[in-house]
Amino acid sequence: MVSYSGPMVWVRVEGNGSSANSTALRKFAKEMIHRGAREFVIDLANCQGMDSTFMGTLAGISFWIRELGEGSLSAVNLNERNAESLSNLGLDQLFNVGVSNIGKDEQVLPIPSDENRSTRAETMLEAHEALVKSAPENISKFKDVIQFLEEELRSSK
Repeated sequence: MVSYSGPMVWVRVEGNGSSANSTALRKFAKEMIHRGAREFVIDLANCQGMDSTFMGTLAGISFWIRELGEGSLSAVNLNERNAESLSNLGLDQLFNVGVSNIGKDEQVLPIPSDENRSTRAETMLEAHEALVKSAPENISKFKDVIQFLEEELRSSK
């Protein structure tokens, strides 16, 4: 679910944050940044868990906002598991983690029907590279995934 007004974007994750919905989130965030959005709130109250691709996508959005020199990304309403996952990857140092209940006029963010294996691999690679960029010690956790995705993308071209 997404809502936006001017510079503020609200994303409510329903279910799991995963590679299955990371491409849609990535595309949406890029479009909103292009339209001038600078404040992103990711509401995880209804999110049971997150995979590394989803967390890396959040890191990537945070980096895009930082490159603009204004704005922020906040993850709010986290359960204990999600808070621990973000902390274990050092993402709690990259963006704000807290509690908030802002959000209205929500709409469903559609998962792109044109997403193919190559597009998903690109999203996953970019996400895992952002995890390493956010905390270099993450390289040991994701070097094999990054290598696999790079090889998959090379073989698909």
